[in-house]
Amino acid sequence: MSFFYNKFHPPNEQRMYWLLIGISLAAIVSTSAIAYAKNSSTSKNPIPTSAVIDRVFVDKSDRVLTLMSDGKAIRSYRIALGGSPSGHKQQEGDQRTPVGIYTLDYKNENSIAHRSIHTSYPNDEDKARAKSLEVNPGGDIMIHGQMNGFGALGWLNQQRDWTDGCIAVTNAEMDEIMVSVILGAPIEIME
Repeated sequence: MSFFYNKFHPPNEQRMYWLLIGISLAAIVSTSAIAYAKNSSTSKNPIPTSAVIDRVFVDKSDRVLTLMSDGKAIRSYRIALGGSPSGHKQQEGDQRTPVGIYTLDYKNENSIAHRSIHTSYPNDEDKARAKSLEVNPGGDIMIHGQMNGFGALGWLNQQRDWTDGCIAVTNAEMDEIMVSVILGAPIEIME
């Protein structure tokens, strides 16, 4: 296409053409980033310090993580999952997020992603299933932020499933989750 464009248009017009394309792309990207920032729940109002987040609910099909306190939804976040998110995690490397009720058992400040909270996957049932299939069940399923060094692209990364089976949010959202969720809280992950 550029051959025909170059052949029939003078150099000044070509420069203007590419300048307009560049400006258009910059406008699209910045508008998307601004819209995401405006819609980000963390920038609106912080979770009240009186709210004890005692349960986390994840809806894989809607790509939503909800923090619960005493049975009430306090805050919801758009999430990214593994590259093959449908169905229950069967084995290491299948890029699935498990389905079931687990426990948030420890927090990691030195994660390969921006902070993380570990889930208790695999449980005894997951291990038995994997053993019967003669596979490794995998592990290290976390709620985490963006990969270190890529936090500024969170608004873009969250538009697709990109983890190996974890539950990803933006870095600002992970900061809020990390402070709010108590260890030992159950996490229910539904299809």
